[in-house]
Amino acid sequence: MLDQMKAMGALAGLLRDKDKIQRMGDQFKAKLAQMRITGVAGGSQVRVTISGNMQVSEVFIDPDAVAQGTDALQDLVREATNDALQRAQAVIAEETQKMSQELGLPAMPGIEKLLG
Repeated sequence: MLDQMKAMGALAGLLRDKDKIQRMGDQFKAKLAQMRITGVAGGSQVRVTISGNMQVSEVFIDPDAVAQGTDALQDLVREATNDALQRAQAVIAEETQKMSQELGLPAMPGIEKLLG
């Protein structure tokens, strides 16, 4: 209960400084766009790199992975993509927590979902 009241107080304080929130939000989005997170599969035979915006920016497929056949290659691409997405979600959650602390907000699990 006390934590909720502290969070509400911090949010009320932030609402008085909308420009700061907007600036930090814009910086956060720019930082996400610049991030590159790589997922791997098959001992790095397949690597998928995504941005913090969850956009695929690069796919590497080793010729040996192609030789394994279509089904195996599809599995490796799926695994590498899922690995990249999981890693990105962890990085985004960490960066969101850092930004929350900079804004003086108490720990709020799940806030990264609100920040989109």
